[in-house]
Amino acid sequence: MAEESFQERTEPATGKRREEARSKGQVAKSMELNSAFVLVFGLLLLYLTGAHLVANLSDVAREMFANAGSYTLNHATVQNLMLRIIIKLAVTLGPVALGLMLTGIASNFAQVGPMFTFETMAPKWTKLNPLSGIKKVLISQRSMVELGKNLVKAIVVGVVAYYAVDGVLADSVTLMDGEVTEVLGFMARAAVGVGLKTGVAFLALAALDFFYQRFAFEKGLRMTREEVRQENKEMEGDPQVKGRIRSIQRRIAYRRMMHDVPKADVVVTNPTHLAVALKYDTGKMAAPRVVAKGAGLIAQRIKEIAAEHSVPIVEDKPLARALFKTVEIGDEIPEKLFQAVAQVLAYIYRVKKAQPRFTMN
Repeated sequence: MAEESFQERTEPATGKRREEARSKGQVAKSMELNSAFVLVFGLLLLYLTGAHLVANLSDVAREMFANAGSYTLNHATVQNLMLRIIIKLAVTLGPVALGLMLTGIASNFAQVGPMFTFETMAPKWTKLNPLSGIKKVLISQRSMVELGKNLVKAIVVGVVAYYAVDGVLADSVTLMDGEVTEVLGFMARAAVGVGLKTGVAFLALAALDFFYQRFAFEKGLRMTREEVRQENKEMEGDPQVKGRIRSIQRRIAYRRMMHDVPKADVVVTNPTHLAVALKYDTGKMAAPRVVAKGAGLIAQRIKEIAAEHSVPIVEDKPLARALFKTVEIGDEIPEKLFQAVAQVLAYIYRVKKAQPRFTMN
């Protein structure tokens, strides 16, 4: 047992292990990919709808300040005013917020598919242990990896942002004598442009993080060979129990087969090693059917039962071997054996007419 506990986890996770992990909310997912998609999509929305948003917000501000002198300051007036402002802001910003929410949902769905579980929300008192928390933050391999990822992310995004800002500085000099609207428009376009460039860089890093999370997740799910064997044993059953079941099934099949021997029209033998019992009902069967077969002691028993019930026994070595090898119990004989079996049955029928209780050994 001591050796089993130190076995390396070299085996890929089984389907059962994956289902158990998924039921607990353990899936390969990158939170950074969600953030990157929301960031990039949000900036695209601002780029496409920015003018419309600014116009609507300007109308709200213009209406509020234009009528500021005519308002009677009381509870009802302030309440109505705030309600109108909130409704206009919701109508203006609602589509953007809805788009960002749908983007986050779509990103999660694309990574993990449909999944709903309360397992991740269940309280785990082990998380309240400060020593284990300090160990996870300062000592664990995962914390070191996360630190490295954050450093790379900060460097890459910082470099991209620097060059993006540097690209718009030259154009900003021409705005010194420009109007306020022109300056504000330039600042908005520059901010969205810089944001999109850094967002795309962040998205590329998030995609790499997603593949890393998949790799780390698969590595964490790996199993030892003993775990795989134990799981297979639990799923398929104990070998001794399965052997017992197979033994019972063989006995049941043997009794059923022997029960059908008296119903056969003929038993074809090898003559001592093989025995195959055939039955043919012209009204119900398209071809003769094997109702029993066996080798050795089973073949001997088939012949004994056939003799007890006056079932003809015919010696035909090639036909007996062919039937035993190619036809299973309950199946009809193949077309290539039709002629040989027909000759045997025709012979039996002729003999039965002359001597109904004839048995040929």
